[in-house]
Amino acid sequence: MKKIYIIRHAKSSWKDMDLEDFDRPLNKRGELNAPLMGKRLKKKSVVPDIILSSSALRAKTTAKMIAKELQYSQKIVFKDDMYHTNVIFLHKMLKHLDDKHTTVFLFGHNSELNMLAEYYVDLEENIPTCGIVEIEFSSKKWSGISSKNATLLSFDYPKKEN
Repeated sequence: MKKIYIIRHAKSSWKDMDLEDFDRPLNKRGELNAPLMGKRLKKKSVVPDIILSSSALRAKTTAKMIAKELQYSQKIVFKDDMYHTNVIFLHKMLKHLDDKHTTVFLFGHNSELNMLAEYYVDLEENIPTCGIVEIEFSSKKWSGISSKNATLLSFDYPKKEN
C-alpha cells in the first residue's frame, strides 16, 4: 500500500505587494496553523518516508514547520517545478517515486492540489490553507497508483472540529 498526504501551504501574507508571489511568507494565522496540523498528524502517528514540496516560500515554510512537529530529520526535497504545475506532472512525479517510500507528503498550492485530490478520489471540496488530504492506494508500486485503486482516508484542516 502506498499513501500520500496532499498538503496545501498554510495561510500566506499579502502585506508586501512588492513581493513576487513565489516569495510570499506565511501570515500569523499560517504560522499558527502549520504547527497545529503537524501536531494532529503526530497524534495519528503519521511518519512520512519522504517530503516533497514546492520551493515557493509559503510551501517551504509550511513543510518545515510540520516536519519539525513530526521530528522528521531527513532532507525535505524542494522542487521548483511543483510551483505552477498541473495534475499530470504531479501524477507522473508520484508514479516515478522510489518504491522504498510508502508514505509521501506533498506540499503545494491550489488549484493543482484540489485537482489532484479530485483526480484520485473525486474530492470536489476546496482544500483550505493547511488542509491535508490523506489518500491510500492499493498498490505495492508507485508506478501502479491510479484513481482506480485510490481511497480517501481523511480530510482535515485547521478549522475542522476534531
